[in-house]
Order: sequence, then C-alpha cells, then structure tokens
Amino acid sequence: MATATLHVIVVPKRMLTAAEAAHHCGRPGKRFILECPVAPVKFQNGDLRYDVHDLDRWLDGLSDRSSDADQIIERLG
Repeated sequence: MATATLHVIVVPKRMLTAAEAAHHCGRPGKRFILECPVAPVKFQNGDLRYDVHDLDRWLDGLSDRSSDADQIIERLG
C-alpha cells in the first residue's frame, strides 16, 4: 500500500462572525450575544466581525483571579 504525507497549513482568521465568535468563546450563540461585552467591528460593506484579540482579552479578564492591588503593582513594573 502506498503512503502519502499531507502537509496542511492553517491560517487562523482574526475577524469572526457572531457564530464563529461564540464558538471561539465556547458559548452558545444566543448566550454569547447576551454575555459578551465586546462590540463587533463594522466593515464598510456593513459586515460585522468580532476581533479575536478583543475576545481573548475579555476571556482573559474573566479568568483573572488576581486582586486589583496585584494588577496595579504589575502595571507599575
């Protein structure tokens, strides 16, 4: 039997539709719209897309268990 090597290059998208953004955040679509404070970016043609960087910042903030004092100290260096 012959063998083959498959080389796949995946280019991640930065701007996501609402459904893709909900999936990225691990939330059902309706819950995502209700819970997510991140505003979508509006393109010239009217398309709305969520920036992955903004979504990740929001998610990071949800799981950040450090105190306000720790955050201030971290910012001061």
